[in-house]
Amino acid sequence: MVKPAKTAASRTPRKGGNPSGRRKAASRGRKKKTASKWLFFKRWPSWVIWAGAVSLCAAYILFFYYFFIGPYSFRWKAIYGDPVYPEGFDVHGIDVSHYQEEIDWELLRNASLDTSPVSFVFIKATEGTTLLDDNFNLNFYEAKQNDFVRGAYHFFLPDVDARAQARFFLKQVHLEPGDLPPVLDVEKTGGLTVAQLRKAVKTWLDIVEAEYGVKPIIYTGYRFKLDYLNTPVFNEYPYWIAHYYVERLEYKGPWHFWQHTDCGRVDGIRGNVDCNIFNGSMEELMRLTIPEPDLSVEPEDTL
Repeated sequence: MVKPAKTAASRTPRKGGNPSGRRKAASRGRKKKTASKWLFFKRWPSWVIWAGAVSLCAAYILFFYYFFIGPYSFRWKAIYGDPVYPEGFDVHGIDVSHYQEEIDWELLRNASLDTSPVSFVFIKATEGTTLLDDNFNLNFYEAKQNDFVRGAYHFFLPDVDARAQARFFLKQVHLEPGDLPPVLDVEKTGGLTVAQLRKAVKTWLDIVEAEYGVKPIIYTGYRFKLDYLNTPVFNEYPYWIAHYYVERLEYKGPWHFWQHTDCGRVDGIRGNVDCNIFNGSMEELMRLTIPEPDLSVEPEDTL
């Protein structure tokens, strides 16, 4: 028996109602929202809207320049990753840590930065009171074996006892004549006041200077130096200033080293490496190193 076909009127509507009706309703809802947004903007004169947009763009440009490009900027990696090698300096070097992983020191020995050989290497040694860099001992040994002028630095944690940090550095690091003075890397305040930070930094410097008989080098950013360490007391120390992607270092005081890029490339190291210049000749760099002990001075007779 053939069942009669259902007419349009006799068909039972599917659950959920008419889909096309729902789409139209949703479309009307979106139009209402869009219209309400435009009404909000229409409440303001067009010149106000344009002035606000221009102000926002200007604020963004100023912010970006101040924190990442200008003379007070500290760390910024170039957009295209191209290192900048300042002109007028002959003595170039790098600083390394475990982030550079295994270094091919034979390749590095014959490598060059731009057109200059790698003359010196700073090596991360310690941090706080417990962390010895994984690759420090190997890197420190290989730097000596491959005739680099080498140095070792301590990453300072301001909220950790400065005396304990100095003792930990001296326990782990044994600099020799011909090595660069010990380096204190100061980049953070650790929640300390300016006075507290200065006291802690000076404590570390005094203890380490007493051990080696030379003033340690202070590594920091240009802006950090001006904000926290810009006093006559700290101006007595050699400075290693970090300031990236500028044609010249804006710091007006005396300085010895300038870390000018964090994305240098050099044979022997996979990936990027920090690059530095020394503000002087190779002879002046050697005069900065720890001197040989004066054997002509006889110890006093205590009898």
